[in-house]
Amino acid sequence: MLAGLIFAIEDATDRPGTLAATLPFGGMTLLEYQVRLLAGAGAERIFVAVGRMTPALLAAVTRAGKREALVEVVRSAEEAAEKVDPGSCVLVMADGLVTTDPVIDRMASGTGEALLVTNDPESPAAIERLDMKDCWAGIARVSGSQLSEIATMPADYDFQSALLRVAVQAGAEHVALTAGQERGGHLVELNAQALASRSNDVLAALTERRTSWADRWVFTRIARWVLPELVTRNVPGWALILLAAIFGATGVGLTLYRWPGAGGGMVVALLSVATLATGAAMAALRGEAKRADGLELAITGLFGAMTAAAGWSAWTDWTHVSPVILALTAIGCQGLVERAPSRHRRWWASPAAHLLILTPFALAGFTEAGLAIIAAYAFSTLAAAVEATREKA
Repeated sequence: MLAGLIFAIEDATDRPGTLAATLPFGGMTLLEYQVRLLAGAGAERIFVAVGRMTPALLAAVTRAGKREALVEVVRSAEEAAEKVDPGSCVLVMADGLVTTDPVIDRMASGTGEALLVTNDPESPAAIERLDMKDCWAGIARVSGSQLSEIATMPADYDFQSALLRVAVQAGAEHVALTAGQERGGHLVELNAQALASRSNDVLAALTERRTSWADRWVFTRIARWVLPELVTRNVPGWALILLAAIFGATGVGLTLYRWPGAGGGMVVALLSVATLATGAAMAALRGEAKRADGLELAITGLFGAMTAAAGWSAWTDWTHVSPVILALTAIGCQGLVERAPSRHRRWWASPAAHLLILTPFALAGFTEAGLAIIAAYAFSTLAAAVEATREKA
């Protein structure tokens, strides 16, 4: 079983009396964000090691426990050892640690004791020196039996430091923190103002989850600009879903009725895509993986609806069936691409890319030409996906 252990003992450096774990971060508290990361990595039980209990900490633990795995408070190594099975794997997060899913997943996927380290003592991720070369970077993988070993030590031992020493003595593997992971926002921060700034860095990293060129150069940039403002104002996820649905339905309706031409509806549909992409990034931040996946799927559905509407509109204009055939070809090929098991390349077609390409043609009155281009693009991408699958086989 995988368990998690989060330290929530230190006060914020610029807010005396306020635990750093309860500082705002990404529309929640830092503790809730850490719990979300551990739950996403597969932790079934998460323990929060505290020195004192505050109302803000109690509220954060309660909220996290409602959304994620079982969250419990422990006040000592003895109490933690009693609750953790000796054979369990325990993923430890340092007080004030900010990190991202890839870092946590990397540490959770291994076996045996391990310590995430950096060889730069000036790094914002460096917490405590382990040897002449490495400093601890805030995440450790230990066994439940090692918690029991710490429980036998004198009561004045620091829980976090003692845990590190036991792991080092057990010959824990040193896992190097990469430069990319540090740039993505991995660090330890106990200052409220600096933490708010780092929150924006992590939000930016979350918007990179969509890899196609259209997402990276257009919709990701929009989400990166808008998301921090939405999170700061604690905008609920359902509000973005409702707004995207309104934009999407309006776009389809305008396209079907060709008012003020097919292009007007396409522009409104692009607003819906931008809203859905931002909502997916917000859901990922809040640990709502199913909602994030559902919003990504909604973009595909919107592409299908808009392409079909554009084909129907062009068919009524030109009185021949080729626009409908082109629209169905694009929808069918892209649907198969979305199901392809091979990793998607940046240049491959995506639902968002199709809508971006089709919009200027629709605005200029050449909807059928735009449909022909996206149908060819979807077909060539499908061919590439098939070849990539054959290479793996």
